[in-house]
Amino acid sequence: MIKRISAIVFIFLCASVAWGILGSTIFFRTEHAGSSLSGRVASTWGAPQQQAPPEIAYVSQELRSVTTEENGKKVIREEKRECFHPVPLESSRVLAALRIDYRQKGLLWFSTYHVDFEAQHAFTNSTASDQMFVFRLPLPAKETVYDNLALYLDGKALPLAIGGNEVTARATLPAGATAVLKAAYRSQGQTSWRYSLTANSQTAGDGQQAGRQVSQAKDFHLTLTTDFAGFDFPDNSLSPTSKRPIDNGWELHWDYQNVVSGFDIALKMPEKLQPGPLAGEISYFAPVSLFFFFFLIFILSTLRGIDLHPMNYFFLAAAFFAFHLLLAYLADHISIHLAFLLSSVVSLTLVVTYLRLVVNLRFALLDAGIAQLIYLVLFSYAFFFEGFTGLAVTIGAVLTLFVVMQMTGRIRWSERFGKPGAVPA
Repeated sequence: MIKRISAIVFIFLCASVAWGILGSTIFFRTEHAGSSLSGRVASTWGAPQQQAPPEIAYVSQELRSVTTEENGKKVIREEKRECFHPVPLESSRVLAALRIDYRQKGLLWFSTYHVDFEAQHAFTNSTASDQMFVFRLPLPAKETVYDNLALYLDGKALPLAIGGNEVTARATLPAGATAVLKAAYRSQGQTSWRYSLTANSQTAGDGQQAGRQVSQAKDFHLTLTTDFAGFDFPDNSLSPTSKRPIDNGWELHWDYQNVVSGFDIALKMPEKLQPGPLAGEISYFAPVSLFFFFFLIFILSTLRGIDLHPMNYFFLAAAFFAFHLLLAYLADHISIHLAFLLSSVVSLTLVVTYLRLVVNLRFALLDAGIAQLIYLVLFSYAFFFEGFTGLAVTIGAVLTLFVVMQMTGRIRWSERFGKPGAVPA
């Protein structure tokens, strides 16, 4: 008996090593592909977006002395240059509508979205004469597409000049007049959407502010609608002042009379269940499932006098491994739920049909089949519910311990293990 148990333990350890290698392979494939796939998704769909308000300034011509050197002599000339005088925004009304549209690449899902953006900003020509105004609207991302991009001044479309990562327009405004600049476009991005309170926020490549500055906005109102739930607000971002559920999503409001903050308004898209990391975690957890299965099968076979050779346990472990191997490579091509279902059916079929030949159909279906359904399928499916995996496994372990203790409470283990000279209790 001791030799048999040692052989079973050896098979278990070998299977655990195999699962460790499989899990590491899955995570390597996921991480290696993820770094390149993110760029590919950005190139075909769009990058994370961060919109900022427009910069508004009026232009004046000023004479400036410029010193140059000609034929070894210094020459001073006066040149006319444009001087820009920033004008503050008196109020802002921003509307953004986000619609989720997931994209899958390999073992990863990417949270891509459509955005309809519209913003109205009021400002005043506080000078005593007509002025030529320049409007600069920074675009939220370089790697994306913009549809119906336009700037309007009091409802009149302005001719646009596109350069760098911004669009500019010019228009004349009478002295003392108040006008409304409207910006609108349709676009698409991924992962997150942000709005800065000022136009000069510097951001890093991942959308996080690199040189965060305290900014001010007056009479500011932003309404963001989504057709999804499950979103999150990143660290160092402003939470909405109010929100309410709408059809299939939420309506979020940020309303401030005179806000001073170093944070942005930001929303992180909900993520789908990632096939790669999920398959890797299930593979790493597989030895726990096999341990409970082997333990229960050993107890049942001992109680019923069924002679299972260590080679039988080897093939049972191989059937378990087939589940994780199929899951890892099916998830590339079909839904993770369908891949899980097919892998479960294949593994259960392997175990039941094999033990039907080794023992009998009743033991294969009722004992081994139910045990595999619980410890392989249901334990693995618990990973689909983030945050509840540990609780599910703990409950299963406690129930297993209770059942086995009740089944074996009257067993004389000294007799079962064949120790000579043992005296029954």
